[in-house]
Amino acid sequence: MAIKSKKEYRRKRIKMRIRKIVSGTAERPRMTVFRSNKEIYVQLVDDRTGKTLVSASSLADEINAQKITKIEKAKLVGKSIAEQAIQAGIETVVFDRNGYLYHGRVKSLAEAAREGGLKF
Repeated sequence: MAIKSKKEYRRKRIKMRIRKIVSGTAERPRMTVFRSNKEIYVQLVDDRTGKTLVSASSLADEINAQKITKIEKAKLVGKSIAEQAIQAGIETVVFDRNGYLYHGRVKSLAEAAREGGLKF
């Protein structure tokens, strides 16, 4: 795997350090966040079976249609994933920030998911 930049290398190292410890099960899945330059995506993953249980992103029509900032979009995605998880019978998750700093969009998504009823 070719590393393009120092920043990417740093994130990959942090990601691997986190993934050594954090693992999801069907009862308590791993909530993983991916942040691109424009969008934000979140999934609840059962690592034992390798399946995605629930997912949400800022590409959803009701979120993408609004003219709001990326941090506000992340809050809406956090609320959306919390609603979907509770409908699927999931109340507790393990948070995987995926090598990103717990700041900005990642933080607002996590706080909105907590407000929506997820425990982590």
